[in-house]
Amino acid sequence: MKKKTYVLVVIALVTISFSSMAQRVDRTSFKAGVHAGVPFGDISDYSNFEIGLDLGYHWALSELVDAGVATGFMNAFVNNDTVDIGPFVVEGDFPNIQYVPMAAAFRLYPTYDFKLGADVGYAVGVNEGNTGGFYFRPIIGVNVSDTTELNISYVKVSDDYDFSMAALGVLFLF
Repeated sequence: MKKKTYVLVVIALVTISFSSMAQRVDRTSFKAGVHAGVPFGDISDYSNFEIGLDLGYHWALSELVDAGVATGFMNAFVNNDTVDIGPFVVEGDFPNIQYVPMAAAFRLYPTYDFKLGADVGYAVGVNEGNTGGFYFRPIIGVNVSDTTELNISYVKVSDDYDFSMAALGVLFLF
């Protein structure tokens, strides 16, 4: 009798173990995509459109949490006409405002198809006179397929001025 009970317990534990492993979702992946944004804050005085490239790698820590790294390229196209700076009017050819973010990425998955998260790090200024600054990007995303995500985000770079924008993006998972 003890032998049968022992065998049944082992079979039950193995069955539970396999069924729990089958339900695990592995979201570890490389991600690449593009986004377009509308600047506001100080930067909206100089630019009315931004486009960027997003790259990242995420590791699934659990069924609900991912962590990873994120980088990319952001380019805010500057209006090359006149800019009012207080009582002064400046005319000329201004360079685009460009950043390369380097950040840690965190995502929470309330459901498989919906995610909330943020990228936090430093944005390196690329163009001349751009020093870079603290980078923060909260994101809300929705999976439209197994390999495609649509997201909206707010981007904030704390530089000598306020670089803020609202962006819409698409990511492809590999």
